[in-house]
Amino acid sequence: MPEDQIKPPQPKSVLVGPPGSTREIAILHRPAETRPEAPALVWLGGYRSDMSGTKAIEMDALAAECGSEAIRFDYSGHGASGGEFRDGTISRWLEEALAVLDALKPTRVVLVGSSMGGWIALLLARELRRRGSLALDGLALIAPAPDFTSELIEPHLTEDQRQALKDKGYFEEPSEYSPEPNIYTRALIEDGRANQVLKGIIETGCPVHILQGMADPDVPYKHALTLMEHLPADDVVLTLIRDGDHRLSRPQDLEKLRSALATLINCD
Repeated sequence: MPEDQIKPPQPKSVLVGPPGSTREIAILHRPAETRPEAPALVWLGGYRSDMSGTKAIEMDALAAECGSEAIRFDYSGHGASGGEFRDGTISRWLEEALAVLDALKPTRVVLVGSSMGGWIALLLARELRRRGSLALDGLALIAPAPDFTSELIEPHLTEDQRQALKDKGYFEEPSEYSPEPNIYTRALIEDGRANQVLKGIIETGCPVHILQGMADPDVPYKHALTLMEHLPADDVVLTLIRDGDHRLSRPQDLEKLRSALATLINCD
């Protein structure tokens, strides 16, 4: 579609959770223009990221060019959504992802999960298969971090951090991506143990494309190899980017993402 004819996505919101735990989830929805039969691209962001990031915008731009549907949203405590970040857990953010899909009612989806969003994408894929009401056409996972709390954080906790979790219920550490420190709560870590996916075979029933930087300081590329081992029944393509970091937001990285997404939604 010509750029001058591309419309902006529509801001929407959905309320999630029971009274006393309700939060308003902000959504940017791009309805299909010319390809209503094509799967919707659904953005699942990373820890402390939001739907206005470079890769999320790139996904939306591809959908616009292809005339396809695209859905972006912010988890509670992130970006434009309500709720407190410290209340966030994998289960809570998964609940919000399901609520967004229930509200917008796409018939087919490709889940695009970045970092922690890759974990949520795998959990969401399992739930969608259980429900059987929504077709899952593919997963695109960017530096996926399934089980990151138990696999990448807990084994490396210092004694001070373990004590802070016990005494205060959280610990902080500096972030390379923000002046504000990362906060990891006891609730997040305990809930992460209950949502582990790397404990057995993962069956998504759809093609999976993984993009992983080999110079990623946050999610080692061997974590992506481990994930592949747990997807023996799926058609999995792993693209290793030798000098790629965790963000994978350089022009050459974004081009690889566009190529993977175009293949999954069959957009030439």
